[in-house]
Amino acid sequence: MLDYFALFVLIFVVLTLFYGIIALHDIPYEIAKHRNHPHQDAIHVAGWVSLFTLHAIWPFLWIWATIYRPGSGYGTGEQGSDEQLQQRVADLEQRLAELENLSKISSAGEGA
Repeated sequence: MLDYFALFVLIFVVLTLFYGIIALHDIPYEIAKHRNHPHQDAIHVAGWVSLFTLHAIWPFLWIWATIYRPGSGYGTGEQGSDEQLQQRVADLEQRLAELENLSKISSAGEGA
């Protein structure tokens, strides 16, 4: 009777550890999925690859998944890019207005 109980406990522990490892390695993918990460498929595949590398790359996957934020992306200059874009559009509008004024002056000069 004790042998069957020991066998049951052994199988239970092995299955629990196996499931725990599978659930653990999917954490970066779940974070990436929750944040709508553009590389979530790559993170998922790399998570499976990390099983064969004894989770050596798993911390990097965690970092890769967590540094992306839905509103600001990776947070590297995304805020400044809108301001730069607005400044560039304003400069282009001003330059276009100057060119239109020059065009009106030159066409008025040709007509006279």
